[in-house]
Amino acid sequence: MLQDWLVLIGGTFAALLPITNPFSVAPVFVSITEGMAESRRDQQARMAIVYTCCILVGALLVGSVVLNFFGISIPALRIAGGLVVARVGFSMLDPDPGENLPDASKQEARNAKDIAFTPLAMPLLSGPGSIAVTISMATHVHRPVEYFAVAIGILLVAFSAWLVLRSSMEVVKFLGQTGMTALTRLMGFLLVCIGIQFIALGLFEGVTSDAVVDTLLKAYQSTGNP
Repeated sequence: MLQDWLVLIGGTFAALLPITNPFSVAPVFVSITEGMAESRRDQQARMAIVYTCCILVGALLVGSVVLNFFGISIPALRIAGGLVVARVGFSMLDPDPGENLPDASKQEARNAKDIAFTPLAMPLLSGPGSIAVTISMATHVHRPVEYFAVAIGILLVAFSAWLVLRSSMEVVKFLGQTGMTALTRLMGFLLVCIGIQFIALGLFEGVTSDAVVDTLLKAYQSTGNP
């Protein structure tokens, strides 16, 4: 029981942290909060984390309902999620300094009263990739109580992101442009690996599903073989 919980917590944390990649959000946060009072900047960072938790926990809880409603199979979800994650990873392997947020959006966000939800929580911290990973992690849940383990993993990622955002000025100064680029590429490589793993697992589950096996067995028997 405890071991299963630790596996789910660790797996959720390891899968979500690279794709949320708060270190790459840090320079954007510094840019769009330029001129804000320190207390206001801290408040925006806290609210961004709250919104991120709500988005990802919501995806965790209603993900299976959405799958059932649209008739989406788990292997299909894994493959689709893997493609999304791998695409984000490939884009991070060759990062563009202005890619995360256009200059016009940065200026608009800087002048806005609240930038916690957009663009911080959505799409920078909890974008489509993070949501896809969260729903994919939900497919590993076999008992209702195990949702708490995945939720704890989400909270740990959110707490890590809050620590980075709160000290974003120091993080950017410490890492520098070269360090930020290297870290982004490392995170991108990890995302590509995670995405390919999702795709491989989805393909394996798809070709070994009961429906596929039964179809192949019937086709084999129809040839007249015993």
